[in-house]
Amino acid sequence: MELSVLQTFVDVVKQGSFAAVARERNVDPSSVSRAIAGLEEELGIRLLQRTTRQLSPTEAGMTYFQRIEPLVEEMQQAIQVATDMSGQPKGTLRITLSVSFGLKCIVPLLPDFRSMYPDLTIDLMLTDANVDLFTERIDLAIRLGLLADSTLIAQQLMQTRYFVCASPQYLKKWGHPESPSDVEKHNCLLFPLAGFRSRWRFRDINREESEVLVQGYTIISNAIALQQCAIAGMGLALLPNWLIGDELRGGTLVNVFPSHDVTATEFNTAAWLVYPSRAYVPLKVRVFIDFLKQSILAN
Repeated sequence: MELSVLQTFVDVVKQGSFAAVARERNVDPSSVSRAIAGLEEELGIRLLQRTTRQLSPTEAGMTYFQRIEPLVEEMQQAIQVATDMSGQPKGTLRITLSVSFGLKCIVPLLPDFRSMYPDLTIDLMLTDANVDLFTERIDLAIRLGLLADSTLIAQQLMQTRYFVCASPQYLKKWGHPESPSDVEKHNCLLFPLAGFRSRWRFRDINREESEVLVQGYTIISNAIALQQCAIAGMGLALLPNWLIGDELRGGTLVNVFPSHDVTATEFNTAAWLVYPSRAYVPLKVRVFIDFLKQSILAN
């Protein structure tokens, strides 16, 4: 009985789909189905109940799953530990992170990382969805903002700050807001995430807080696109430091309220490195975390 077949069964039960497991492995769904059928034949029991709409474990299948899942995890970990003893990270490093942060901050670093670790395959999932690390077998996620309590391990990669910004052309045409309350009179570029679309929060040098309702005619679900619209003079935008640092230094965007902290959610936010809570962190994950910290610090 091959470990790869047992891992396939575990993944199918977790994801409830031959097709989902096949997509993850870049194989045909029929090959996943054949692997499960072969396991059932070898065991002499039906593990999965198949209908046109649903795939679920039988009672025997669930019992089998519950017993072998921790064993498969232990065996995979043992293989990883043995492989790591060579001192060179190998295999596939699966990473997930938001589209804008990935394109701006991480993708430009990948050529250097690949040159350092040529035996590693990088599987980068750029998505703004909050991916389940266990179901998708993700090695490392980079998440922005406040972290929800979970069983995951997290390390801070960098502090994040938000700025209300606009192009010099916009401010020349429509005027520079003198106080946060003036924002209500301006066209704002909006991000369709809870909180971001309806209000911005300000904190002055005396740490007094206020909220301002925002409105506008442009709603975009991508931060890089919002940045481009702000540069083009389409309105005020609330954008993070990691995205607009170069533009603020170069003058293509202006920090409208330099004496205020601004946010749409919480003032103390960060980018976090998040990985499954395991007793052993694979070498491929450790070297990527170290590389990111050194690269971000250098910038």
